[in-house]
Amino acid sequence: MTEFIQHLINGLGQGSIYALIALGYTMVFGILQLINFAHSDVYMVGAFIGYYSGKYLGLSKSPGVLSLLAALTLSMAGCAALGFVIERGAYRPLRKSPRINCLITAIGVSLFLEFGGQLLFGADPKFFPTLYDAGEALIIGGVNINRLQLLVFFISVVLMLGLRYIIFRTKMGRAMRAVSFSHDNAALMGIPVDFTISFTFMLGSALAGAAGILVGLTYPKIEPLMGVMWGLKAFVAAVVGGIGNVMGAVIGALILGVAETMVVGYGASTYRDALAFAILILILLFRPSGLLGKARTEKV
Repeated sequence: MTEFIQHLINGLGQGSIYALIALGYTMVFGILQLINFAHSDVYMVGAFIGYYSGKYLGLSKSPGVLSLLAALTLSMAGCAALGFVIERGAYRPLRKSPRINCLITAIGVSLFLEFGGQLLFGADPKFFPTLYDAGEALIIGGVNINRLQLLVFFISVVLMLGLRYIIFRTKMGRAMRAVSFSHDNAALMGIPVDFTISFTFMLGSALAGAAGILVGLTYPKIEPLMGVMWGLKAFVAAVVGGIGNVMGAVIGALILGVAETMVVGYGASTYRDALAFAILILILLFRPSGLLGKARTEKV
């Protein structure tokens, strides 16, 4: 039982990071009906912002909560700006084009960020600086709990609660929900549709930047192609929960994180990456709209 609890805690920590990335996918889809494949590479850029912040701003020389928060703030701000540029330069001009055009553009932006990252950052892996000194692990009832693991989970939960507050308790959140329902009706009600969509991209990209920092702390090796697998799994999590549903993305991510950790913990680590896609296939076969999603009917 102790071993099961240990794997469960590890899985919740990993699932919380998947959730931060998956939320960006699900928000953009909810407001534009677009799968933003470049989102996973925004997460990669966030990790590198954290890397260079720790290396050149001296944050790694005094690891602690303040250094971590400083890197987190810089990464989220940088990725929010990148999300704005991507939406404004790549997606907005194609908003009234056929959906396939936007999809191809998203793949193109993703490849641009990946190979641009190799040119800018170098193709070799880099070891993430120590921004927080975790100290000794806590042992409670035979369960080994890493302090860094606790901090990562806590930061993820705080960010997700902050997102929920923005969506359901603020004027901008109401605008986001209105635009996701209908762009035309929202515009008739005086809602600035373009600004709302840009804000959604910036918000999702900021969460991806935070995920980049947390992954760098947990698995301290980063590279320009690191977003490929993490992005695919986060997308699977969004689909499992019901893409377009914020709570569904979180639940799907936690399920995926726990399932992966259990597979690795009980001796089938070879199938870790395959598990995510097996879950995706089962969901598409038996509940295509996801766990919390609703079936949509489209006029053709």
